[in-house]
Amino acid sequence: MMNKILVIHGPNLALLGEREVAVYGNFTLDEINQKLNELAKQEKVELEIAQLDGEGEIVEKIGKARKAVQAILINPGAYTHYSVAIRDAIAAVGIPTIEVHLSNIYAREEFRHKSVIAPVAIGQISGFGINSYLLGLKAAIDLIKK
Repeated sequence: MMNKILVIHGPNLALLGEREVAVYGNFTLDEINQKLNELAKQEKVELEIAQLDGEGEIVEKIGKARKAVQAILINPGAYTHYSVAIRDAIAAVGIPTIEVHLSNIYAREEFRHKSVIAPVAIGQISGFGINSYLLGLKAAIDLIKK
């Protein structure tokens, strides 16, 4: 059985390339997914990729992943800063999780400096644009191959 990693793109990430280009860059979500799929193919892992705007949808996706994936790569978007529900879902399933952000959340508004997800994640990568996702995927692959 091939190792499988769940990639969750949170709210508003479908608008990449159009929204706040100065903050997030001019690449699209499709371009991120293409690069993730290329890396996954090279590393011989399977990806399940979802973009979900709703907090409940994300919680449900994490819960259903419990026996189906070996790692989660998540960009919770704005939910990073206050979603106890997503935090609790990650803690409940016990799947190694990497939190990623395109922008450096610590160089932005004060309210973005706190992540409620980070304490239940293996690690967090932020500020490297598309490379945040690629570095996160590499970390997830390393975790599951050990």
